Amino acid sequence: MDRFNQCKKMVVPLFCLAVLVGCTGEEEEEQQKEQEKFAVPVEITLVEKGNVSSFYSTTATLEAPEEAHVMTRISGIIETINVEEGARVTKGQVLAVIDAKRQQYDFNRSQAEVQIIEQELNRLRKMNNKEFISQDTMAKLEYNLQAAIAQRDLAQLQVEESRITSPIDGVIATRFVKQGNMVKEFDELFYVVNQDQLHGIVHLPEQQLPSLKLGQQASIIYQHSAAQNGGQQAIQAKVLRISPVVDPQSGTFKVTLAVPNTDAKLKSGMFTRVELKYDTHNDVITIPYNALISQDDSQAVYVINNTIAERRVVNLGYREDNKVEITSGVSLGEQIVIRGQQNLKDQSLVEVITPLNIAAVK
Repeated sequence: MDRFNQCKKMVVPLFCLAVLVGCTGEEEEEQQKEQEKFAVPVEITLVEKGNVSSFYSTTATLEAPEEAHVMTRISGIIETINVEEGARVTKGQVLAVIDAKRQQYDFNRSQAEVQIIEQELNRLRKMNNKEFISQDTMAKLEYNLQAAIAQRDLAQLQVEESRITSPIDGVIATRFVKQGNMVKEFDELFYVVNQDQLHGIVHLPEQQLPSLKLGQQASIIYQHSAAQNGGQQAIQAKVLRISPVVDPQSGTFKVTLAVPNTDAKLKSGMFTRVELKYDTHNDVITIPYNALISQDDSQAVYVINNTIAERRVVNLGYREDNKVEITSGVSLGEQIVIRGQQNLKDQSLVEVITPLNIAAVK
């Protein structure tokens, strides 16, 4: 009897445990079936063909290839100022005038001396008794005439230099004087800069030298408040000059870019980002970069097969903005997930929340 009771006590817990394990297994199977029935919402696009370029990104400082520090060649008081900062000027335009009364008096005196010597020479040449005129006297007068003419021309030049003119076409960047100021010889009066075309100065590592050539395309990217895409705007430039030597201290070489600036959006001295275009692959398979999933040092995408998402490892080529070249892993026209792929695993059931109009895309 005691033995029966002991057996009974052992059998009952084992039976309860078996029932509990069976219930737990059934619950897990039901949960797994529910998960299999659940479809993950995703957004998809088609694998297409396109052109993708390879770029090298760096920075550049913009410089004006034409600039002039306008100085005075004479001393005097500023009589008039004809331009202000920001004004566009042309080559030869009068920017300011210096009081040149003293220089004008010197010119008048030099002109009078020239006329006196010329009259004396003409009188001696017209004399009939030329044997009374020594050759030495005539030679001295001719030399004196040449010296007087040079002095007169110098005085005339100083009068002309009282009119300060612009040596280039451009814009008045800085005005250093005011009307009525006294200026001395070689004082700077204006700073004129031509920004219709700027130069972007880039210093690249010596390893990039074989990849560059004259005329190569580049993009100048700068911040602009009116632009979209986070305030960034791009202007197309090209390689104008490549330095033939490498700086031994920095290991870089200088590259000069020609940057068009007819709309005057760029300014000399600006710091910009540069993307040099090295190569372009035409008519290759491309997908959006945001479709990629990075895992274990590999890149993968989810390809839609009916309502199932298949995970495929892909190999990448060039990347340009949000477009990336795919060298293997997907085929043209296949549907890939571009949003919601973080919630997927291989062979997951999916629901396309934005169906593609495939005919319209083609």
